[in-house]
Amino acid sequence: MKKALQIHPADNVAVALIDLAAGETITVDGHPCALISNVPAGHKFALRPIAPGEPVLKYGQPIGTASTAIAAGEHIHTHNLRTLLSGECSYTYLPVRPVLPAVKSRNFDGYLRKNGRVGVRNELWILPTVGCVNDVAAVLKKRAQALVGGAVENVRAFPHPYGCSQMGEDQETTRQILADMAVHPNAGGVLVLGLGCENSGVDEIRKRMGNFDETRVRFLIAQDVQDELEAGMALLSALAARMRSDYREPVSASKLIIGLKCGGSDGFSGLTANPLIGRFSDRLVAMGGSTILTEVPEMFGAETLLMARCENENVFTDTVRLINDFKHYYEENHQTIYENPSPGNKAGGISTLEDKALGCTQKSGDAPVEAVLPYGGRVTQPGLNLLNAPGNDLVSTTALAAAGAQIVLFSTGRGTPFGGPVPTLKIASNSALAQKKKSWIDFDAGLLLEGNKMNDLAGALEELVYATASGKLAKNEENGYQGIAIFKTGVTL
Repeated sequence: MKKALQIHPADNVAVALIDLAAGETITVDGHPCALISNVPAGHKFALRPIAPGEPVLKYGQPIGTASTAIAAGEHIHTHNLRTLLSGECSYTYLPVRPVLPAVKSRNFDGYLRKNGRVGVRNELWILPTVGCVNDVAAVLKKRAQALVGGAVENVRAFPHPYGCSQMGEDQETTRQILADMAVHPNAGGVLVLGLGCENSGVDEIRKRMGNFDETRVRFLIAQDVQDELEAGMALLSALAARMRSDYREPVSASKLIIGLKCGGSDGFSGLTANPLIGRFSDRLVAMGGSTILTEVPEMFGAETLLMARCENENVFTDTVRLINDFKHYYEENHQTIYENPSPGNKAGGISTLEDKALGCTQKSGDAPVEAVLPYGGRVTQPGLNLLNAPGNDLVSTTALAAAGAQIVLFSTGRGTPFGGPVPTLKIASNSALAQKKKSWIDFDAGLLLEGNKMNDLAGALEELVYATASGKLAKNEENGYQGIAIFKTGVTL
């Protein structure tokens, strides 16, 4: 096994694949480098002297500049590297035309809905319109477990703190996310549960749902009935009865929409899990399916690579607006745009936001960017879509589901138990995490560092995704870890 890796021939750093000690001489691509510092696994060291102000290159791209003179063999991290990021920028459209792989189409077993969308689950969902009825939803969920069986695969409730005391954009996005969830194809039946006096009541949700199958959605206003639990169970029972005739059938992979997400990244994420997800994304897009990349702040520093892949100048313009609008949001709130890597990210070897972004965006593979979606928007264009949402794990995963993703691929180098409202497959960037947290991790991408081939592991990941789409439970589902979170930017009354 290699001890270190130079990712791109232009790089002036290498990544330690194991813990390295000062005094060791490490051979990287045939060139010896004597270490003068300890270098933890996942962290970087200089392959040659780097002068103050000189760009530090990783993935063939700058991840910052040296804040002081860096000697060959020296550990490079936050102590001697500073970001190059700044505020809103001007960009030029310089398109590249990536070539997707030639792949055979394939099927999975899903639930074909009346409107042509396809679910990978047939669950009964309870959606509170306001936090005031969260406890009612929780009690209904518990009682409705008796309805599970056959085609009724599970009952889930999705509490949240919003729906009232909100203004402007916050109130509108709460309504839209709940409306998107109410028509999600993974739900064979939905109870929209309101209180009756909230701003974002059932009527507001209903008008934003568009055309929907009225046999699969019921609405309940708790203040309008004598016993909301009795009334709720009656509606849930009727929905469950409707769902019992549902069945899985072979469906083209072109009906799949897969969300792409990472959280708790480390120095291996951009070497293993993220490029592996990117390989899967390209293959699905080549079959006519769709993938969604989000976490806009984690595009900062790699955005020009995405812009070059925009299908046309209109999509490029939308992508520029996506990036600059999010930077403007930071600036409006008097925050620097580059304070993104978390303590866990930094401990794992990620030094700057550019370092994180260049690894993060590899989840999108090489496919052209076909469309840019607003927060709360739904996928209508097959292929790779960009979605406006923050980096926060639960907020962005909820946004992916609301956009139509039936499954989310979630790469992680630090590990996390959480799950979104749809199956959330955790892909470990390193084998140590996969072994330690077997109850959290669905797939070990760290095997790439142990001699396994990218094509072989990509094939194995593809099989896992199609098995999940056909009913295999993700670890978060086995554990019962699922929830939603809605983006909030403004005033709470």
